[in-house]
Amino acid sequence: MTKAKADSAAATPLFVSDCGDAPCPEPVLPAATAEQTAALTDGVRMRENPAEWAFVRLSKLIEDFEKGLNHDEEVGARIVGLPGDGTMSIDDVGFWGPDFIMFLGKNADGKPVRLIQHYAQINVFLDVRTKPEERPARRIGFQLSEMVEKTNPK
Repeated sequence: MTKAKADSAAATPLFVSDCGDAPCPEPVLPAATAEQTAALTDGVRMRENPAEWAFVRLSKLIEDFEKGLNHDEEVGARIVGLPGDGTMSIDDVGFWGPDFIMFLGKNADGKPVRLIQHYAQINVFLDVRTKPEERPARRIGFQLSEMVEKTNPK
């Protein structure tokens, strides 16, 4: 290796951002229309922080999933590794960069749960839950989109 190459390799960080002002790549969903895939990426910019980047896309997918719910339904999840049936109602989603995605919600017994997952190992099966009768259905996609907007690079 030449001295110039060695100096260049030593100066190059392990994670090099090529995001800049790059728009979000569109997902590959063969059955989706161009409008549907464009809606998932509308206004979204790539992020250098991998946990934040996973959070941004996850929030768009949750928001899109909620569009198909009835007024008495809300989003839930089945997550591999959770005790029991592996289900939880999702109240909120967050991230702690550079590597954690966090799900906050309730288990099947109504007890609070918090799942902390590495962004590279996330597997979430979104499902539909009937809301409790005493309150309106919660929609978390909108609040997640607001958080994405606040952290959107300019």
